[in-house]
Amino acid sequence: MLIDIGGKPLILRAWETAIGEAIGPVVVATDCGEIASVIQAAGGAIAMTRQDCNCGTARVGEAIAKIDPDRRHNIVVNMQGDNPFLPVGALASAINLLETPETGIGTLACLASAEESDDPNAVKIIGAETDARRLRALYFTRARAPWGDGPIYKHVGVYAFRRSALEQFVALPPSPLEKRERLEQLRALEAGIRIDAAVLDNGASSVDTWRDLAMASLAAIAQDHS
Repeated sequence: MLIDIGGKPLILRAWETAIGEAIGPVVVATDCGEIASVIQAAGGAIAMTRQDCNCGTARVGEAIAKIDPDRRHNIVVNMQGDNPFLPVGALASAINLLETPETGIGTLACLASAEESDDPNAVKIIGAETDARRLRALYFTRARAPWGDGPIYKHVGVYAFRRSALEQFVALPPSPLEKRERLEQLRALEAGIRIDAAVLDNGASSVDTWRDLAMASLAAIAQDHS
């Protein structure tokens, strides 16, 4: 989170993206004093969390309980710090999925490239198309899936939670498929929480590998000079 991306720490670029979307209060949840210092120096809010959170969503759940004990907010967005170059309006697209009462979590997807389809660092979402720009998630995997002809969708790491779904999630232990695939969203699916995904025209890659870092640095330069 502190690695330099075009002259700024990765976490600061992610925070700037979230602030720029102007959808509500932005708080960085972290157990790292250095990350907290970077965000506070920029004028941002932080919530310090335990070091033993078993996933990012657990950290978000701990943070929202601290900063909103009166439950003024019934939607909580988990934007992961390794995805600082989301398209404009992406967070709102995830939130809008919650207009469907049955949906507990809204997330994002985009078409996977040929390289991403076979890359375990690019998580795939298998879903039923409920309309032209929306999927109801059936499974998430690091493998190339589904089999056969047709599009393969890459998951983009944003989650818009109903507060009740977030609280249900964090009360559960890690699930068998979650531990096998190392994908926390499978805990929600195994518990019967519906996840829908808005399909974006494009989704910026998260910074998971050294190759991603090089691409992110180029994206940062382009963004800063646009």
